[in-house]
Amino acid sequence: MPVAEQNETILKARNGLPAGQVAAVVVGNALQFYDFLTYAFFATQIGRTFFPSHDPTSSLLASLATFGAGFLTRPLGAMVIGAMGDRVGRKPAMMVSFALMGAAIIGLALTPSYAQIGIAAPILAIAFRLAQGFALGGEVGPSTAYLIEASPLNRRGFYVSLQYATQDAAILTAGLMGLALSNLLSPSQLDGWGWRIAFMVGAAVVPFGLIMRTRLAETLHDGVELDVDLGPAGFRPYLKIAILALVMLGAGTIAAYVMSYMTTYATVTLGMASNLAFGATVTVGLCGVVFDTLGGWLSDRFGRRPVMMIPWAFLLVAVFPCFWAIAHYRTAWALLGATAILTIPGNISSSSVLVSVTESLPRRVRSGALATIYALAISTFGGTTQFIVTWLIRITGDPLAPAWYLGAAVAIGLAAMTLMSETAPGRIGGAIKTSAA
Repeated sequence: MPVAEQNETILKARNGLPAGQVAAVVVGNALQFYDFLTYAFFATQIGRTFFPSHDPTSSLLASLATFGAGFLTRPLGAMVIGAMGDRVGRKPAMMVSFALMGAAIIGLALTPSYAQIGIAAPILAIAFRLAQGFALGGEVGPSTAYLIEASPLNRRGFYVSLQYATQDAAILTAGLMGLALSNLLSPSQLDGWGWRIAFMVGAAVVPFGLIMRTRLAETLHDGVELDVDLGPAGFRPYLKIAILALVMLGAGTIAAYVMSYMTTYATVTLGMASNLAFGATVTVGLCGVVFDTLGGWLSDRFGRRPVMMIPWAFLLVAVFPCFWAIAHYRTAWALLGATAILTIPGNISSSSVLVSVTESLPRRVRSGALATIYALAISTFGGTTQFIVTWLIRITGDPLAPAWYLGAAVAIGLAAMTLMSETAPGRIGGAIKTSAA
């Protein structure tokens, strides 16, 4: 059969995934980002609960260090749970990661304060953060591999984009939850139990997520391999993909965490009102929900490479003017408008990056390799970006310092994108393999 006819046949081989199955897969990513931002919002209250000190800064630093500890175990979770997805199946790996994630969130929310149980309180808090990092490290690989393997070939980009869209929906939800609790409760109530409510709201979805995941069909051994032909087998071709993926995902992580830093940047560096600065977080969430899925749809229609590269090139050009406008005008329109302009290109591009990397990996190592690459990118760059940005502002005294760091990351990421091959089915030069692998 000619290549064009073969590709067309395979493109029609699968119907769309039911909404319930999609929700079961992406709920893990949503929960991890909800927890991430919730912890960031209530880091001060958590610090006073588990790490009381006469110096408020010491309490906060201990709380942030505990938050950062979760990044340390992500690569380990990626190697263990991600590899489990390749050996045992995507579904069991997703069940393990989500159950462990839920247990860690509930455990942290219910841990008594230092005043109640002494040194055991911070020990438990750190243990739960380490467990959660381990679980999160193993979540992305199996769940993204599942979406790639279960979705129609000509809609892979759209389905994978739901990973990011639900993350941003969770960011929006966490932002609204933080705003509501901070307005409804007194400072003493927030310290005593208010922050725990925010975590328990996220934990409430855990039983439903587990039930939904039990109903998923396994894709690891479904008998049909729908991957692009990457040429001769061997380690070397995948080493190149792994390096490029680490660079691209690292650049995307830096961009995402700089955007998450905008609220702190506006209040601490620029001295803007906190309620105004908080709108930056809501803007990031709203833009993500809309433009993540648009990026996935565009990558199915026009290919992965152009949808990766064109928005990223626009972002490179926009970084410095946007930060200059925020620092110069310090108004709501400048902050929210520039945040949107910087967020949207990354949203459109990110889905193409993730689906391109996933499509480039063979099924037999897809879950573990993707989980490990993603976890290394998040741990290395996600855990350090906001610290580096704060440090750069401090040593330079320049409010545009974040733009230099973000601009450098975008330029390096764009260079890596130019070296990636096109992987969208129907737009690649080779045939699509239909033999089991």
